[in-house]
Amino acid sequence: MANPPPIVTRPTGRPTRAIRRFRVVVTAGPAAGNSWNDACERCAIGSHPSNDLVIADDTVSRFHCELAIVGGAVRVRDLGSRNGTHIGDIAITDATIGAGTVLALGDTDLRIDVDGEEVEVLGSACTQFGALIGESAAMREVFAALERIAASDATVLVEGETGTGKELTAEAIHDASSRAAGPFVVVDCSAIPPSLLESEMFGHEAGAFTGAVARHVGAFERASGGTLFLDEIGELPIALQPKFLRALESREIRRIGSTANIRCDLRVIAATNRDLRSEVNQGTFRADLYYRLAVIKLRLPPLRERASDISLLVKHLLGVLRASPSTIAELTSPDYLEALATAPWPGNVRELRNHLEQCAVFGDRRLPSPAASPSAQPDARLPYELARRHALDAFERVYLSSLLERCADNVSAAARDAGVSRAHLYRMLGRHGLR
Repeated sequence: MANPPPIVTRPTGRPTRAIRRFRVVVTAGPAAGNSWNDACERCAIGSHPSNDLVIADDTVSRFHCELAIVGGAVRVRDLGSRNGTHIGDIAITDATIGAGTVLALGDTDLRIDVDGEEVEVLGSACTQFGALIGESAAMREVFAALERIAASDATVLVEGETGTGKELTAEAIHDASSRAAGPFVVVDCSAIPPSLLESEMFGHEAGAFTGAVARHVGAFERASGGTLFLDEIGELPIALQPKFLRALESREIRRIGSTANIRCDLRVIAATNRDLRSEVNQGTFRADLYYRLAVIKLRLPPLRERASDISLLVKHLLGVLRASPSTIAELTSPDYLEALATAPWPGNVRELRNHLEQCAVFGDRRLPSPAASPSAQPDARLPYELARRHALDAFERVYLSSLLERCADNVSAAARDAGVSRAHLYRMLGRHGLR
C-alpha cells in the first residue's frame, strides 16, 4: 500500500481509521491448525486462556508475545517468555517483521500473514471525555471505548506510561457511569508500605495489631456504592494478592482482627505502567489475579503517539493554569507549538503541564527537555530500553520535521531524498503524528 489509510469522518461526525488485517496460523506444534484472524490491531499469544490466540503447549509461556499491525508490517514483542520468540536461530525481543514470517515459540511455529483487506476502526465524535481531551485518532478511539466501558460495571485494567492520565481516565469512567453519585476512592499501591497496604485495603478492628488504637474502615468498604481505583496495581505485594483476588471475586472483605465478612458493592478499576503479563511470566504477579483484573483492558497512548493533540493540550493546560493572555499568546505561537510537538515527553501530559507551568512562572518560552535533541545526553535515570527508544524517537522527529521542511512538505520528494519508500516514510510520519 503506497499511502497510509487516511483519517476520515462519516456523516455522523464519527472519525474512522483504516487498518490492515493480519492473520496468525499455527503451522507446527501441539496446536497446529489453530489460527487467529480478528479485525483487531493486536493479538496476544500464550497458553493462558485470556490470550487472543491460546496455544496449549508446555513450551509456550502463559503470556508469550504480542503482535500488532503497523502499516503493512507486524511488530512482534516478546513478553519475557521462558523459551523466547525466535525467527530461525535469532531470538527477538522487539522487532518488525513482514508478511510470511514464521515465528518459533518453544515447540510451536506460527506464520504471520498480512491481508490486503482493510477494516475501519471507529472513533468517537467527541474530543473530550471527562478531563481527557484530544482530537487525534488515537484519543478518539480511546473515547469510543470509554463510552462503552462507562455503560458497564465490568472490572477495568488501564495501561499506560507514567503521566498519560490513568487516574483521570478512571475518574471519567466513574463520573459517566451509573455509580457517579457514589464515592470514588483512590489507593496508590506504590505509595503505601506493604505492611500497611492490607489494612488500607480491607480495614482493621481496634487492637488488631500494635498501634491499631481505633477501628479503620478500608478502601473496599469506603468505595461501596461507587468505584475503587487502584493505581500502580503492579506494586501489590505477592503475599497480599490471594486475599485481594478473593475480595475481587466475592466482593466481600474481612477487616484485620474481625471474624465477620462485609459485603461491598463496588466497581474496581486498576491501573499500571507495567506490562503485567511479563510480571506473570516472572512469577511476581498471579495469573489468576491478572485474569480477573483484565476483564476489560484499555491502553492509553503516550503523548509521542498523539503529537497532533499538543496544540489543543497546550491551550487547555494554560487555561487550567490561569496563565495571563500575554503568556498564552507567547506559548501558543506556531513555532513554539511545533517545538513542543517534536519533543519526546517521556513524562507525557504530566511533563507537558509541568513544563508549561515553569514557562508561565518564569515568563519565558523555555525549550522542551534537551532529550528532544538527538545529540542530547541520554537520561540515565530511565531503563536502557526506554532511554534508547526516547533517543531514537527524538532523532526521528527532528529528522522528519527538517526533511519535510526542506522538501516543502512534499512527501514523495522527501521519501526520494531520504532513500526510503513512500509507504515507509508515511508510517514514520504517522508514528510521530506528523501526518
